[in-house]
Amino acid sequence: MARCDQGYLCEVCGDEVEDITQSDLYLRYVIGELEARALLTAPERHITCHPFVAQFILDERFPAQTCEGAFHKGSLDDAERQRLEDLYTRGWQRLQVVREQGVPISEYPLEDCRRPRPAADVARD
Repeated sequence: MARCDQGYLCEVCGDEVEDITQSDLYLRYVIGELEARALLTAPERHITCHPFVAQFILDERFPAQTCEGAFHKGSLDDAERQRLEDLYTRGWQRLQVVREQGVPISEYPLEDCRRPRPAADVARD
């Protein structure tokens, strides 16, 4: 089946990432780790298939995740752990609403994580 017919497949488990609310790729875009163009080319995976990221999402609607070994969030100092918990939780929560609200993709990122627009784009407005 063609990729466009089947959707994006998780590079970890091989199952389809059914929508952006489950997407590690879109989560990383929302929190400013990726530029929009990477949404077309970067590999996809479920958030739950990325335990390092998933362990920082603290929301009762998201199943609690752990990451064993050197990447366990307990190995971070408290300030960094709290920063990542806040960032990934807010990012995940943003993903839950943007699709339903019909928000343009350019406005998906959290306000404090938005990249400045290139001068050429601003000049066209």
